[in-house]
Formats: sequence, C-alpha cells, structure tokens
Amino acid sequence: MKLMAIVLAAGQGKRMKSKLYKVLHSVCGKPMVGHVIDTLAHIEIEKTLVIVGHGAEAVQGYLGDKAEYALQEKQLGTGHAVLQAKEVLGSEEGITFVVCGDTPLVRAETLVKMMQLHQDSGAAGTILTAEMTDATGYGRIIRGEGGRVDRIVEQKDCTPDEAAVREINTGTYCFDNRKLFAALENVKNENVQGEYYLTDVISILKSMGENVEAYCTPDEAEAIGVNDRIALSEAERLMRERINRAHMVEGVTIIDPAQTYIEKDVVIGPDTIVHPGTVLRGRTVIGSDCILGPNVEITDSTIHDGVVIKYSVLQEASVGNESSVGPYAYLRPGADLGEHVKIGDFVEIKNAKLGDGSKVSHLSYVGDAEVGKNVNFGCGAITVNYDGFNKSLTEIGDDAFVGSNVNLIAPVKIGKGAYVVAGSTITTNVEENDLAIARERQTNKKGYADRMRGKLQAKKNSKKS
Repeated sequence: MKLMAIVLAAGQGKRMKSKLYKVLHSVCGKPMVGHVIDTLAHIEIEKTLVIVGHGAEAVQGYLGDKAEYALQEKQLGTGHAVLQAKEVLGSEEGITFVVCGDTPLVRAETLVKMMQLHQDSGAAGTILTAEMTDATGYGRIIRGEGGRVDRIVEQKDCTPDEAAVREINTGTYCFDNRKLFAALENVKNENVQGEYYLTDVISILKSMGENVEAYCTPDEAEAIGVNDRIALSEAERLMRERINRAHMVEGVTIIDPAQTYIEKDVVIGPDTIVHPGTVLRGRTVIGSDCILGPNVEITDSTIHDGVVIKYSVLQEASVGNESSVGPYAYLRPGADLGEHVKIGDFVEIKNAKLGDGSKVSHLSYVGDAEVGKNVNFGCGAITVNYDGFNKSLTEIGDDAFVGSNVNLIAPVKIGKGAYVVAGSTITTNVEENDLAIARERQTNKKGYADRMRGKLQAKKNSKKS
C-alpha cells in the first residue's frame, strides 16, 4: 500500500521569540523538521508533502528535494493546513501520516507499529497516543467498547473523570488517505478561534461509522511538541539521552552521559571511551578503541581506530589509526593525519597532510603543507603560508627534520632526509639529505652585559625623575 506523509510546518512559533522559523530550531545538531523528515524516510514514505507558511523559503532551502511543498497562506488551524495537501494527495489511494514539524522525538519504529495496528484493525484513522505522568494541557483519549477510540476531549472541556485520564493525543496520526480528505470537507470552524481543527476529523469519521484506533507509545517523550525555548531544551535533553544510550548499547563507554553531547548523525565504533566534556557534531565518524576527552570538540571529522584525543578541537579533519592529538591542539578544515602521527600541545594544523609517523609535538603551526612520513617538527617551527595576498604550499619529504623555531617560507620544498637547523628561516628549497642553516653567526662581546644593564637602568631612572 502506498505510504504518504503530510508534515505540518506552517506555524510561526511566536512563543519561541525568535527570528528563526520554529521548525528550523535545532535539537542535537539538526533542525526539528529535519528529524521528522529523516524519520519518515526510514519507513520508506513514497511522497512527503510539507505544509509551509511563515518562513516557507527558509524551510524549503533547508529541506531541498527531500520533500514536496504546499503553502498555507493563512494559518486557520491544523485541519485547514492538511487540506492544503488535497491538490497533491487528495486522489491517492493509500495510508497518509500526519506529523507535526516540531515533534523531533517521534521514532520510525513507533510509526511502523502504529501503521500495523491501523492496517490490522481496518481503521480509517489511527492516533498516536501516550500516557503522561502529567497530562495537563493535552487532549484526552476517551476509549469506548473494545478499547477503540470514542472521542478526543480537550483539556478545557473535560469532566473531572475525563481530566483524570492520562492517555493523551500526541498530534501524530495515520489515515486512509481518501477518507481523510473526505472528512476534511466536513470540518467546520465553529469555535472561538474560528479555526479548522484536524481533531474534528476523528469525530466525523466516527459519525460515518468508521473505526478509529489509537496506538499508545511507551515513550512519552514522543508526545513532546516544541513551542517555546523551555520545551526545546527538554527535547534536547531527551534526545541526547536517547543518542547516548544507543551508543552505549552498541559497545561505546560514555563515562558521564550527562556531560557528553553527541549529535544525531555521529557514528562511533565499539570499545571507544568517551570522557566528560566531549562534544561530537555533524557527520563525525569515530572508529573503534579510541579515547576521546576530556573536553574534546569534534565536528564533521573522521577519526580512525585507536586514536587518542584530549582537550582539543577538530573541524573537518581526518586522523589515522593509532595517532594522538592534544592536549590543546586545533585541527582545522583539511587537516589529514596518517597513522601513528603525534600532534601535541598548542599545535595548529590547517589544510595539511601529514604522513605516517610524523610528529608535531608542541607550539607549532602547519598550514597548506604536504608532509611526508616520519618527519619531526621541533618546538615553535611553522610553515609561513600567507604573504598577505596568496597562500602557498610547503612540501616536506620523508624522514626530514625541522628544528625548533624554524620558519619555512612558502612556497618551499624540503627534501627527503634533509635537516633544517633550529632557528633558521628557510626561503629556498633544501635538497634531499642536505643540511640547511639560515641564521646570522653568533657574536659574543666580552663584559658587555654589565654595560648594557647600566644603560638600561639609567634609562629607567630618567623616566622616574
């Protein structure tokens, strides 16, 4: 049977008090509507239609061709929003999910179970429900004979007995598509707000003699719809807990989950240990047997097996097997480390490839460079890659030695096995196995230190008088 989905994403979200369109606010590194679209993709929805209104261009710009779009020019309620899909979906046969774009915690497996109940029972509509510890503010699900849904009662209309019901409407549904649009034609706006409510479809279907079912999710987090910053924070917390738990189930050790922030699309191999203060963002991939942290931030990077990283920041970088980074290192976009590479304290790497076994142990900058295998950078050695107008490449061959406080003025090549003496500023190529020294010969002036101190003291005294 054909599966379709309507995502409601037209609301302005005034309670967010933000210039950013509500469904584009991020939860664990991804806009809320992105989580919803990804969830639908996991259940192989054939056609997804996003109902947009305020901020339509921003939503379409983010989602691109992952969905089709229909515009709700005036926000006249959820029923009116779904009706905007009639031109695209109204004549289709199949099952249609209706999901709000601000419900990032709905799971694909929950939608599958909901759909199975819908099909097995021959229902015209099925509601996703949850049992809440505190159901205040939610519409209550009142079940009738055989446990089938009898009606939805909003909080303000509840009798004391109905208010005591803990099963609530989450706002996620699946419908027989033809019956959904037939019922929508009969929805009225005879209420104080003058809006057309999707919940009225349930009573209309019942009046037509149709069966309406409800699937109650065991995870009440799936009921959360984000309408303000407080709910956004709660959704972030719940999703972070869910993500961390999933990694731990798959063999990752997270020392303190409450102090570990891992975004949705991050992949981590088994037997990796994640220490507190670690932040893993974007499409980062972490191998097996790594040690991350404490206090590591990694974004859109690939970390291979057995890597150790602590107190460092990595962005769009790649780190090979058994390498180490930190403490206090910064790997910027284009940093590409081979195997068994050591990047030490206060080292910055940018757009540079380092071969296997190379070491940049402390206080150095390597940018726009191709560094061979088993190269050693001494303390304070740097590649001078920018002349104020252009960036140029530094090339260093295998087994070369670059001494402390060396400046390599790009473009320049250091040959295989070459040795650059500490304190040198290198402006021309160094051939293979050559030794390069570029510094003025040292001169010692006997006894001159006392004379120098005297001059400096006199200058200091003259400033005081």
